[in-house]
Amino acid sequence: MKELEITEQQSQSTTVLSVVGAVDSNTAPELQQALLRATETSTGGVELDLAKVSYLSSAGLRALLMAAKALQKRSERLKLINVPLPIKNVLNLTGFATFIDVSP
Repeated sequence: MKELEITEQQSQSTTVLSVVGAVDSNTAPELQQALLRATETSTGGVELDLAKVSYLSSAGLRALLMAAKALQKRSERLKLINVPLPIKNVLNLTGFATFIDVSP
């Protein structure tokens, strides 16, 4: 089974993490670790590109929550970009879209 692929790109004010694969209970800790590392080392915003994410479980939602809380402490918001419609629907239904910026 293929694991999650996460690549990181730095711009002047933003760290962009691009994710490929399914975020489930096996791969969510890897995503959480990458997100938290980005929130600790970046002074600007953090964006998560979900264009190539096929699935996001409740464990994945927890990883997003942890990153959003870490960013909130410094008055930033986690930004999700290229969010597939099924994942966007989950984020809306669970209320995550109220404290995370979600772009289609």
